[in-house]
Amino acid sequence: MSARKRIIQVLGLVAVGGLSLGLAACSGGADDGGSAGGDGGGSDELISVGFVAVGPEGGWRQANEQNIKDTFTKEAGYDLSYAPAANLDQKSQIDNFTSFVDEGVDVILLSATEATGWEDSLKRAQEAEIPVILLDRGIEPEDTSLYVTRIAPDNVEVAKEVGAWAAAQFPDGGNYVVLEGPAGVGVVNERNKGFEEGLGDSSLNKVDAQTANWSTEEGKSVLETMLKANDNDIQFVFAQNDEMGLGAAQAAEEAGLAVGTDIKIATIDGTKNAMQALADGKLSYVHEYNPLFGETALDVVTKALAGEEVDPYIIVPSEEFDSAEAAKAVLADRKY
Repeated sequence: MSARKRIIQVLGLVAVGGLSLGLAACSGGADDGGSAGGDGGGSDELISVGFVAVGPEGGWRQANEQNIKDTFTKEAGYDLSYAPAANLDQKSQIDNFTSFVDEGVDVILLSATEATGWEDSLKRAQEAEIPVILLDRGIEPEDTSLYVTRIAPDNVEVAKEVGAWAAAQFPDGGNYVVLEGPAGVGVVNERNKGFEEGLGDSSLNKVDAQTANWSTEEGKSVLETMLKANDNDIQFVFAQNDEMGLGAAQAAEEAGLAVGTDIKIATIDGTKNAMQALADGKLSYVHEYNPLFGETALDVVTKALAGEEVDPYIIVPSEEFDSAEAAKAVLADRKY
């Protein structure tokens, strides 16, 4: 019996007779520092899941991947093998993906480091009847026949709200810069697209845009360079993630600029550090990009293995925070 047929049969028994999933199975390579583990489909009881992950990349990514690991546990009936990329390298992700297909895992969760270059891997999984679910980042071209669904907040809509906020803050215009994530990552393009849509016909003037690789240190150094090149004549910074925004806040302070009056800084992600900075007046606006969608992924895996229809894009709701008071109201219960 194939792994897929076995899982569908097990899920049917769960629905009819309340079958309790056993826990006696060999663990795959979960948390093994990057090797794609698994045991060729797991035991007869546990559903084997290959998680092709990004790995260390900042507070948001850590929260997201830990949430997935905390959800797909043996107690819940899953044998999760966690395979982070080596230094954010796509080739290592493709190698891990291929290993999971060869081993015959029951399902693959994919958080891609890069948007392109996945067609062959996805076709191979499809031929092996292994459903693939995209977590967070989309792929290009967006061929939804090659994967079950994408689960993520809507990058375009989130960034659009940032742009609309910025346009309202600067009715008389001003100079702004963008701190971007790494080139080639789909999220960068999506956030740029949404932000520009949100700005609309605003008279804000874009004077520079550079990658700062999601890093606090690079966010600081890149904005330092931008400020020097423009004689501090920058009124707004759009940082595509919290870490870069926190670095920008340090650079602005060292340049003698007061955040909130001389310069405003908006970020995306909503990590606890950024929310604290907003509460302390060191950031001006933070839009959450909710990383806690493990339960949604669990539901999708169940439906996919049972052959049920799933929407091709499941949007995770996310909130915006535009004041210190708004940040303080949620800080105590912030989970990441």
